Amino acid sequence: MHSRRPETLKNDISKYRGVEEDSLLRWFVELDDAIRARRIDDGDIQVAFAQSNLAGRAKTWALGLKLHDPYAFGSLEVFKSRLRQTFEPPRAEFRARTEHLKLKQGKRDVHTFAQHIRHLTSFISFNPVDEHTLVSVFMQGLADGPVKTHLFRLELDSLEQAISIAEQEDFSLRQARASSTSYRQPRRYDNGGPEPMELCYVESEKARSTDYKKLQKCNRCEKTGHYAYECSAPRPVSRNTGRSDRPPMRKGQGRGSAVGAKTQQRDGSSKNGQDQ
Repeated sequence: MHSRRPETLKNDISKYRGVEEDSLLRWFVELDDAIRARRIDDGDIQVAFAQSNLAGRAKTWALGLKLHDPYAFGSLEVFKSRLRQTFEPPRAEFRARTEHLKLKQGKRDVHTFAQHIRHLTSFISFNPVDEHTLVSVFMQGLADGPVKTHLFRLELDSLEQAISIAEQEDFSLRQARASSTSYRQPRRYDNGGPEPMELCYVESEKARSTDYKKLQKCNRCEKTGHYAYECSAPRPVSRNTGRSDRPPMRKGQGRGSAVGAKTQQRDGSSKNGQDQ
């Protein structure tokens, strides 16, 4: 009987291009996981598999070294060391440690903030930060709120424990907020019957109108507290300043009619004088 070959898992990993945006340490983690999943035990095959997942500047650099020296990468550890010396940013660990100590959540959610913490922690490999310091930095960087208050009530031993509890608390808060905002008051249907009267609303409106009435000023007696149609004072009589004995002018009678009347009166008086 032939021995059955163990099954392998062919998982894909991202290409490392050798640019500043790519995390070399994260790529190393993906590479190690893929090698274990594929059950690659031979050192030369491990190096060949690692080179097959390079792109851009990193691939050009590796091919140049292999053309100059076919045995430039004797093992996977040598390959990682030379790749780190070439493409890792200068003083990357010091920069990551400094950024890690002053990291704040800001407007990010808890999950994104935790992922950033993990990313910066992966850069600090030669002199790792102890777990209690990682927990303190994570708790201090959280935004003020229920999640941070809940964590300060607990005794946490590791960063992953603190992240797990913070994400669970944040999820519970978002669920409670969503359930409270989704509640809607039931619709009221008009069945055509009488509706109950809100006496408190009527009384409040009556008191409001009474207060407004006290500020009103009467146009008849010039006093406050009532309207003109409620005033008991006698109605004022309008007085004309100048009186004229001239009869009122009829409608349609203009200036020309008045001049004609005066002319007729003057002619009549002259005729009377001649007759005398």
